[in-house]
Order: sequence, then C-alpha cells, then structure tokens
Amino acid sequence: MPSVAKNSPVHSSLCAALGYQFRQPNLLQRALTHRSYAAEHYEKLEFLGDSVLGCVIASYLIAAYPNLAEGELSRLRSNLVKEETLVILAQQLDLGRCLKLGEGELKSAGFRRPSILADALEAIFGAVFMDAGFAAAEQIVLKLYVPYLANIDLKTLGKDAKTLLQEFLQSKYIALPTYTVLATEGLAHEQVFQVECAIPALKIITRGRGASRRHAEQQAALAAYQSLGKK
Repeated sequence: MPSVAKNSPVHSSLCAALGYQFRQPNLLQRALTHRSYAAEHYEKLEFLGDSVLGCVIASYLIAAYPNLAEGELSRLRSNLVKEETLVILAQQLDLGRCLKLGEGELKSAGFRRPSILADALEAIFGAVFMDAGFAAAEQIVLKLYVPYLANIDLKTLGKDAKTLLQEFLQSKYIALPTYTVLATEGLAHEQVFQVECAIPALKIITRGRGASRRHAEQQAALAAYQSLGKK
C-alpha cells in the first residue's frame, strides 16, 4: 500500500466522510503521519485528541443518560474511548488507506494495526480541535459515536460474560453458577484449561477452554449466558 500524497483524493474522501474541511490541511497531514514516516508525526495530536474525546464522551453521556450513576458513566466512557472502539470507527472511515507509514510499517501491514488506527483517529480529533476549536471537534466525535451508540447495548457494554451471567441470575433470584476445572492439558508454560459452568436450577451445563482458568471460565460463562435465550 503506497503512502498517500498531499491533497490526494483519498484525503478528500476522508474529509467528506468526516463532514469536515480543514482550514489548515497540514494538520490533517500530520494527523495521518506515523513516526516511521517523518519527524513531524501524529503523536502530539493524538495526545490532545485523547483528552478531547474523553471530554466529549463524558459530556454526551451525562446529557443523554441523566439517571445513570457515576460508576455506570465511568464504565461506559472507558469502553467507548478504548482502542477496540476506536478501531471500529477508524475502519468505518477506511482510515488505514490514508496513513503515511515508513517502509517497515508498510511491509508489516501497519495500516491494519489496531494501535496505529486508534491513535490516528484520536490525532484527527486533536487536529480538528487545533483547526477550529472544541465545538468543531465535538461535532466530529459525535458524528462518529452517536450512530455507533444506537447499535450497541449499553447495559452490557464492557461487562464480561461472568458478570452478565451473575447479574441475570441474581435478578431472577437463582443460585449463582459453579465453575469446576475438568482438565488441565499441556506443558506448564502452555497449559490449556477446560472448565465446566453449571447452573442446576436451569439445568444448564456448559464448558469452556482457555490458556488460563479465568479465560476458560469466561468462555463457559459466555456459553451459559447465550443459552439463556433458548430457555
């Protein structure tokens, strides 16, 4: 994948997707430039964009969900600003093809690397802030996040399978599941655990495998939680 030239159609397409035209195009160029490509790269803009994003999301959540407690708001915010969410939004923008990367990063497919995509998107938020202020950056963030929020379940966002299963059972006054290690396979440094999750009251027994007992329990809990919809 070749690096993208200045004022290229690819950058114009990105601006169209963002719904924003930069007054200072050099800011967008810097936001899309990895340190492997040039000395002037996106890291400081990413640092700024991270703060802008956190503030915008916190403000939006308080306004949109006034009845949520601070702990719930914190859980939602931390999951909305984490790398995995940023990567989803970056992929929607096809951000990878816009990045300027050094030869080594190009050869190792850096344009697909989650950390680079997430950092570049935050750098864009920072670039918009530098270009036109907080209100403009807020508009860009919400343009990306509001449709995303409409398609996810905020009640389960960021909660692991064991927590979801426990909360469901407690809401129905059903005894919590028991987790039993059925087998441990492999050498000490590369063991695989097999764990059973049992909920006698619902006649549910599921199994999970993982490189740690915790991971295996999560897999078994996920299978149990998913089976609840079939009951």
